[in-house]
Amino acid sequence: NGVRIGVVGTGSRGMGLIKILTSIDDVSVTAVCDTLPFRLQEASSIVPKARSYKNYEDLFSAPDVDAVIISTPLNTHGSIASAAVDAGLHIYCEKTLVKGDEATLALVQKVRKNHKKVFQTGHQYHSSRLYSHIVGMIQDGKIGTVGSVEAQWNRNGNWRRPVPDPRYERQINWRMYRDYSYGLLAELSSHQIDFVNWVLKASPERVIGFGDVSYWKDGRETYDNTQVIYAYPQGVKASFTCLTSNAKEGYQIKVKGDQGTIVIGPTAAWEYPEAKYQKEYGEVDGVSGATSNWVAGKGFPINYQHLEPTRQALIDFRDAIINGTAPLSDIHTGAKTALAVDMGIRAMDTQKCINWKSSYNY
Repeated sequence: NGVRIGVVGTGSRGMGLIKILTSIDDVSVTAVCDTLPFRLQEASSIVPKARSYKNYEDLFSAPDVDAVIISTPLNTHGSIASAAVDAGLHIYCEKTLVKGDEATLALVQKVRKNHKKVFQTGHQYHSSRLYSHIVGMIQDGKIGTVGSVEAQWNRNGNWRRPVPDPRYERQINWRMYRDYSYGLLAELSSHQIDFVNWVLKASPERVIGFGDVSYWKDGRETYDNTQVIYAYPQGVKASFTCLTSNAKEGYQIKVKGDQGTIVIGPTAAWEYPEAKYQKEYGEVDGVSGATSNWVAGKGFPINYQHLEPTRQALIDFRDAIINGTAPLSDIHTGAKTALAVDMGIRAMDTQKCINWKSSYNY
């Protein structure tokens, strides 16, 4: 059977993971868990041989489970992952790792002390071979000294999930409610924050930001548009924008260096060498002696074979378990991103500049 996996949380993300797992060699889904009966039924229709559980602690004590995937609402990650550590299981915890900085640091401390198994955080782009290739290019100086990163993940839609019964509203649309979720910054921008931490080999020093519920007046509590700017060492600034009322260019990351720019989409990327100024002077916008002509940068596709990132992340989880190796996206990269997300939320909530705490440098 290979690696025997239990999936806790069989909503839209959990079901997506289960469907991929059923097509990966040396992996079997032996148990599923959810608090909503109809969610469990949906999961059982995909993996009929898997045992069904309403309580994750019962799943953790099952004899046929080696590893667990946690794909539940953000506010439950810390407690469920902690219980999985106690149960001695390999753990794949979806992003964002934990809600809140103190809870994040508590889980890190517990994993460091008591967990001898694999712990992977579900920032799947960290497993993308295309992204790994781009990180290598940038760190090798391909676009020179990086000064700025501009990231966005924009959609045009209310981000809601259909609810079969009003009593399930908060459980199904948990991303809309602050008790459960940090909204767009945690669910979308966190992937891109993780990438910036990775490529810069650093954590942000401080952050400012603004968020509002200004478009979807439907009772949601998490912001429907967010813009935060993190200041990294060496003066690098990284901005992260999420909209739910405009989808122009959707998902994108621009990494800007003094010798070029790399633009990254979900499955493809391009390099734009920095333009060379020509020594032609004239009058530009009323300024005499300004450079009036330059050669525009032309984009080149970055061709690199890669699998869909979530599939690659799950394959990497299997391989880390079988080979006893450390995953690329581990407890520490996940925690540093979770801490940055928490900083961004506090910056938006208070409209103040929030600093990286010395306690985060564990």
